Amino acid sequence: MGSECPKLRAFHLLKNRYSLGFIFKRNRAVLHYGPACLSPCGKVPVLHIFGQQPLDVGRCAEAFRELYPDRQSRVVVLSDVVYAHAMGELEQQLCLEYPNIVFSRVVCEDPPGPAPPGEVQQFGRRIPVEAPGGLQDCAMFYVGAEGLALTNFMLTWNHCSFSSFDPTTGCGRRETLNVNRALMRRLHLAVLQHLRELLCRAGKRSYTLAVGKPNPAKLANFLEVDIFVLVACAQNSLLDSSDFYRPVVTPYELELACNPAREWTGNYLTDFRDLLPGACAHVELPPAVPAAEAVPDVSLITGEMRVTCLCDPPAPQLPPSTALACRDQTRALTQISPAASFLEFRSWRGLEQQLGQTPVSKAVQGRRGIAIAYEDERHEQP
Repeated sequence: MGSECPKLRAFHLLKNRYSLGFIFKRNRAVLHYGPACLSPCGKVPVLHIFGQQPLDVGRCAEAFRELYPDRQSRVVVLSDVVYAHAMGELEQQLCLEYPNIVFSRVVCEDPPGPAPPGEVQQFGRRIPVEAPGGLQDCAMFYVGAEGLALTNFMLTWNHCSFSSFDPTTGCGRRETLNVNRALMRRLHLAVLQHLRELLCRAGKRSYTLAVGKPNPAKLANFLEVDIFVLVACAQNSLLDSSDFYRPVVTPYELELACNPAREWTGNYLTDFRDLLPGACAHVELPPAVPAAEAVPDVSLITGEMRVTCLCDPPAPQLPPSTALACRDQTRALTQISPAASFLEFRSWRGLEQQLGQTPVSKAVQGRRGIAIAYEDERHEQP
C-alpha cells in the first residue's frame, strides 16, 4: 500500500469499508470493484475485482448431497461471483462422488475469446457441456442468495430444474415458482398479459384485482364481475368455488372457453407456465376477426347490443368540439368505461367525506357496561 498513489489508496479504503460496486477509471482501463453482470466491453479493457465472501464448503457439499442423492445426476454448478474463489475446493469434494458434475468458470477476460467446442459461454461464464442433450439434460445448482443473478439463470434455462444453497443461511432448497419471488412476479406478469389478450380476442372486458388470498368475502365486493380467474401456483389454483358468489376458474379453464384453437383432450393443466409461448402446452390464438365481421351480442347486464370483438376498434370520428362536453360527468364516464355504468346504478358507493356539510358537535360519553346490563338502563327488581 505504501507505493500506491493517494487516490488509489483512498479508493481501497472505501472498498474495504463499504461492500458496494465502484468504478475506477484511468486513461485506458477500467478497474471494477463489486458485483458485475460481466457484459463484454469492446472499447475499454475492464479488470473485475469481485471480492470474496466466506463460504462453508463442507456445509455446501452436504446440502448438495441432500438435494442430489443419485450419484449419477448430471448437475451444472453455478455461483455468484463473490463465491467463485471457493468453487475449486467444492469441486474437489464432489467430483469423485459425482462423475457427471460440471462446474462453470467465470470468464474475466475482456473482450472474451470464442468458447471452445463443447462449451456454452453465457453471462460471463463457460460451462463444459458433456450431456447428449446439452444443458436441457442437466440440473442446475446455484451457490448464492436469491437475487437477480439466480432469476436470470432460471428464466434463461427454464427447461432445467434448479436448486440453490444460500451461504448466509447455510440452507439448500429446490427452486420453484413458489419460493423464488422474483421469478414468480415475472411469470405472473407474462400470464396476465396472455390472459388479457385472450379475453380481448374473445370480446370480454377484463380487470386485474390484487386481493392476496381470495375468500368469498373479498370477491363479493365485486358484484359486476361474472367470473374470476385465479393466477396462482399449481397447488393453490384449484378452489372449491361453491362458497363464492361467482365461479373461480384457473387460467387453463379460461383458455378452454376463450381460445377456439384449444380442444379438450382430457388432460388438465394446473401450472399456468405451461400456457405461455414456448411452453409445452401453448396453443396459438387464431387470427383476429375484423370488427366489421364480428357477431353482435346482447349484454345480460345492460340489455344493450354490443360487439364481441374488442380488438383494433375503428377510431371514432369526433367533431372539432368535445362531444362529451354536452353530457354530465356520469354520462361521460359511461362513454369511456362500462364499469362506470355499473357504479351509476349501485345503491352503495362507499363512504363520502362531505367536507363542510356535517355540523360539528361535541364529544359525548357513550354507554358503559355490558350488553345485557348497561349502567344507564333501568332494571326491575325481582
